[in-house]
Amino acid sequence: MNRHLLLLTFAQGLYLTNNVAFIAINGLVGLALAPVAWMATLPVTGYVAGGALATGLVARSQRRFGRRGAFQIGLVVAMVSAALCAYAATTRNFWLLSAATMLAGYYNANGSLYRFAAAELVAPSYKEKAISWVLAGGILGAVVGPNLASATREWTTQPFAGVYIALIGVALLGLVVISLIRFPPLPGAGGSGAPQGRPLREIARQPVFIVAVAGCALGYGVMNLLMAATPIAMAQCAHPFSAAALVLEWHVLGMFVPSFFTGSLVKRFGALPIMTVGLLLNFACVAIALSGVELMHFLSALFVLGVGWNFLFIGGTTLATEAYRPEERTTAQAGVDFWVYTTMTLTSFGSGALVTTGGWTFMNIGSLVPLALLAGALGWLAWLRRGAQNALAG
Repeated sequence: MNRHLLLLTFAQGLYLTNNVAFIAINGLVGLALAPVAWMATLPVTGYVAGGALATGLVARSQRRFGRRGAFQIGLVVAMVSAALCAYAATTRNFWLLSAATMLAGYYNANGSLYRFAAAELVAPSYKEKAISWVLAGGILGAVVGPNLASATREWTTQPFAGVYIALIGVALLGLVVISLIRFPPLPGAGGSGAPQGRPLREIARQPVFIVAVAGCALGYGVMNLLMAATPIAMAQCAHPFSAAALVLEWHVLGMFVPSFFTGSLVKRFGALPIMTVGLLLNFACVAIALSGVELMHFLSALFVLGVGWNFLFIGGTTLATEAYRPEERTTAQAGVDFWVYTTMTLTSFGSGALVTTGGWTFMNIGSLVPLALLAGALGWLAWLRRGAQNALAG
């Protein structure tokens, strides 16, 4: 692994440290401050909704300032938004907390492009492994995120405000790391006048793009639906916060430990078969979750969910790279992430409403709907490709 890819992997770990800590505490802080219980996950929703709204702006900043400059801007926004979250938690201002997490969504949208930038740091034949290795940096987030939340939740008199303060330091470290990476120039970056390629609507009509988006967005959406509600569901089942932190740690380990070999699996078997395995693991997660509410049920279900997400997200990201030309990368990547964050916005908000009104069981049953849609999308692309192969053979 080259030095710049290693540094980007570390930056990914810091990015996921922020995300996991946010997931671990935002629902609980929201539950404590929200006017009504069903609004508890609104701060989580704000984070991903902000990401959806920021995708276009992030794409423009990538073209204007290049990868490094745009990533640095995102980390400055992360520090400012974490400070606002700490102030909102201290003053018990629910609406300011929701607004601050929405602002943090800009950093979320920025950091999600680390995986695409990884493919640009290596030769094209290694892009699957580069994407996979950078996502493996999330292991750092899996370990540090929940433990950071547990260690700093009592730093201040207001529970969890100290976590937001600690995340300012995490973002500052990320800023230093990104500043050390030399990214290759993007076509058209800095207003060079290089061709920008096809418009997004033309790129988005391709079946390969549609299925790549479905894999990333629906895979992330189901994962987010269940993960965001887990701390609340476990609290309802009288599990302590330390147990919820343990479950989230194993969940995020499931998300990123497979990254050490997922890229090799995608290269050997192809994106679609690996995405299909990821889908089957999602169905297995639901089956485990419906079988009970003891600690091991939550831990096992969320771990399997994490592995399923890994296969779907790396497979979908790799599939997406087949849908655009080099000069179209910022436009196409923003298009993928717009749908990812839009889906996550709906599931983040829905998770709070469903778990506080319908319950954990009802929410798991509901997650079967998007999984069935994804199964249809994967089958459709496989059928199209098989038809194309038969036509060539004939």
